[in-house]
Amino acid sequence: MIFKNGDQADGGRNRRTLPALPLRDIIVFPHMVSQLFVGREKSIAALDETMAASKEIFLAAQKSAKTNDPGPDDIYAVGTIGVIVQLLRLADGTVRVMVEGRQRAKVRRWVDGRPFFVVEVDELEESITSDVELEALVRSVQSTFEVYVKLNKKVQPEVLVSVQSIDEPARLSDTIAANLPTIKLGDRQGLLETTDAKVRLEKVYELMQAEIEILQVEKKIRSRVKKQMERTQKEYYLNEQMQAIQKELGGGERDELKNEIQEIEDKLKQKKLSEEAEAKVRKELKKLKMMHPTSAEATVVRNYVDWVISLPWYEKTDERFDLTEAERILDEDHYGLKKCKERIVEYLAVQALTKQLKGPILCFVGPPGVGKTSIAKSIARATGRKFVRLSLGGVRDEAEIRGHRRTYIGALPGKIIQSLKKVGTSNPVFLLDEIDKMSTDFRGDPAAALLEVLDPEQNTTFNDHYLDLDYDLSDVMFLTTANTLGGIPLPLQDRMEIIQLSSYTEFEKLNIALKYLVPRQRAECGLEGVPLDITENAIRTVIHHYTREAGVRSLEREIASLCRKVALRVVKEGSEEPLEIKGGDVPRYLGVPKFSLGKKDEEDQVGLVHGLAVWEFGGEILDCEVSVVNGKGKLIVTGRLEKGMEESAQAAMSYIRSRSGVLGLEADFHQKIDLHVHFPDFVRKDGPSAGVTMVTAMASALTKIPVRSEVAMTGEITLRGRVLPIGGLKEKLLAAHRNRVTTVIIPAENRKDLREIPRRVLKSLRVVLVDHMDDVLREALVTTEAERMFGPRRRILEYRGAELVDQVIDVPPPARDTADPAPQPGAG
Repeated sequence: MIFKNGDQADGGRNRRTLPALPLRDIIVFPHMVSQLFVGREKSIAALDETMAASKEIFLAAQKSAKTNDPGPDDIYAVGTIGVIVQLLRLADGTVRVMVEGRQRAKVRRWVDGRPFFVVEVDELEESITSDVELEALVRSVQSTFEVYVKLNKKVQPEVLVSVQSIDEPARLSDTIAANLPTIKLGDRQGLLETTDAKVRLEKVYELMQAEIEILQVEKKIRSRVKKQMERTQKEYYLNEQMQAIQKELGGGERDELKNEIQEIEDKLKQKKLSEEAEAKVRKELKKLKMMHPTSAEATVVRNYVDWVISLPWYEKTDERFDLTEAERILDEDHYGLKKCKERIVEYLAVQALTKQLKGPILCFVGPPGVGKTSIAKSIARATGRKFVRLSLGGVRDEAEIRGHRRTYIGALPGKIIQSLKKVGTSNPVFLLDEIDKMSTDFRGDPAAALLEVLDPEQNTTFNDHYLDLDYDLSDVMFLTTANTLGGIPLPLQDRMEIIQLSSYTEFEKLNIALKYLVPRQRAECGLEGVPLDITENAIRTVIHHYTREAGVRSLEREIASLCRKVALRVVKEGSEEPLEIKGGDVPRYLGVPKFSLGKKDEEDQVGLVHGLAVWEFGGEILDCEVSVVNGKGKLIVTGRLEKGMEESAQAAMSYIRSRSGVLGLEADFHQKIDLHVHFPDFVRKDGPSAGVTMVTAMASALTKIPVRSEVAMTGEITLRGRVLPIGGLKEKLLAAHRNRVTTVIIPAENRKDLREIPRRVLKSLRVVLVDHMDDVLREALVTTEAERMFGPRRRILEYRGAELVDQVIDVPPPARDTADPAPQPGAG
């Protein structure tokens, strides 16, 4: 059953014209007593008018509290008719007024022409439905409000007692809505505009349930924070107690440790670390605070934290991308090394365009003294990076690279991390010197540990055993040096870009000496102000007769010795007269020449052939001697040879036997003699490039035909006499050039490698390209019967004066013997 109070004809019980008071952030509900502070002139005028009349005033909320001079559109249309209970004027001009809400009302129209707001309003009647559902809803709302009051301490307990005593649904909903301080203004206005008490109670119930959920979450958060604070306070209290105890036990040591920890924390604030490293340091510091200063573990933790903070995690030097300046620096420091310089300039060019290229990993392979280590320093200067060097010669412990774990006494990070700490930046030029000299034992393989360091795909997370943190090595420009590739494992070679540095030519040595070595030694010996002239001829004499090397180290030592002798003479005799050192003067300063001028001065000999070989220090002449003695067919090979060379000797002997008729030997010659093949130089020899040398020496010894002394050769043979290609051609031709050899025989398939030979060297040599052993013997043996023995020459392929001579010779077919009758057709 629905009850309505008053007449329903015009939708309201009464229509009135009342002064209006706009309210900020507050809504006055019926049966609610509120205290308001009024300061606006219009509002004070409305209060004065109300006090002079019936004391009734229309209270409506502003839509926005920020509006200082609201208009009719800025005020909600539904409000509350209230009665002024008390009014008090304050000293600052504001008015404190206490009002009591009586009845909901809705603005019908705004009355103009008054100094304050005046509205014509209709009272809104309450719609009340009396049933069991409403009674249940009243009880639910009351119990829910009780829960709300327990969670929200802002509501006074007296309000709960008052609410529990209200039975009317309309008054209950208004009372509860007035005492929900956390709901929004829009929700309050919606409750005020709802005239159906049942609907209003349902809305109040929903709002309270939502607020209760929020309050319960807040309570959990407060409880958790409180527990955390209690735990923190407990730890602080215990720490203070521990510090007091340790202070009594350790005196001033604890204060010293505390100061150290404070210094570390200050550094940690200023230092940029990776997230993992910072978390690890803070964890270690927390442990350190709990330890006694004199304990061994405290020292370990302190050292660890110092290492982590002192590393350059993100400190980088600015790179120089000026290609012209980089080329100038590289050319200023080193003569030659064209491939190496080109690769560095290419890297700088790509870096200047992308700004993202990871540091390249280059491996310089070449004989000693050719400038592998010094070029690395020049690269650092050209790129604007810092330089750090780590020598790997003799390293055989994997911990040298990765470090020891902290559980070991005296543990330290590996040499990689130590070097980065020393240099102070994360993008230096890092030289791993003598990478081929590492060895392996029971402590691990350092070459395997370098696989991660030198792999651009893995070194972004290099993990040192001591740090146990990921460190980014991708910005480091790694350079490595080696004398040979044989000592570097293949997986490690695969991670590096190999750049071969060959031995210097005589011309290059001369230029290096004049431009770099002589000025440096003059400065070191104090001869800069002395009128000294060391002629080119004198330098050539030193190169020819006092050094025999691929690089220039011995040359610099001899020049240094020359300068010291001059310095001694200057001190004794004075430095007023100009001093010139010519080629003929060098023996007076350096003594008897150590080496002869070259192989060309030797006479043609039987069984002696000049081969060409490549050692760690570059190319060299390798003599092969063969002696024939009476015997039973033994083949003896001596000269510190590896198995490969011995097998080449067996193949050479088999080829000689197969060609015994061509060479004019008896078919069973090998059963009556012993053949001794010897390589005089006492160095270990291996490789497949001495086959043609041994065949030529054997053929010469067996036929008693001399071999040309000005000829050197290289190449491997098959049993059928084919000449196979070899490696290290550049070093071998440079060795021939150094030793004054004029003719070099090489495999025809090595023709493609001649483009790497300096033109000056190629111009001084006659390079004969052959593909069969008969052509080698025809060129090497001193005989006028070469055409009878080996047949007419069908093709001439050689380089003379650096120019290719390729000539095919037409050879007529052999004439038929007229003594033999021509076969008759059909003859059997």
